[in-house]
Amino acid sequence: MANREQIGRKIKQQRKDRQLTQLQLSELTRINKTTISEIENGRFTGSFDIFERLLDAVDLQFDVVAKEHTLPDWDDIEDLFSEDED
Repeated sequence: MANREQIGRKIKQQRKDRQLTQLQLSELTRINKTTISEIENGRFTGSFDIFERLLDAVDLQFDVVAKEHTLPDWDDIEDLFSEDED
């Protein structure tokens, strides 16, 4: 799943592909322009409803997928738990 910054970049690209300014998108969605900027820059921590409205306006949607867990290689485990010898 994408993080906030990746989602924001995708929204920004979709907005630009549709030749919309943040102000125009704000007027279309009734979402404050500052909020759109926060979303596009990966700093928004507000409601899912706002994300949904913005994504819908630029023809995107959230996709929920199983979380991918990555485990370290066996050779890296010792390094992860080693103490610094400074």
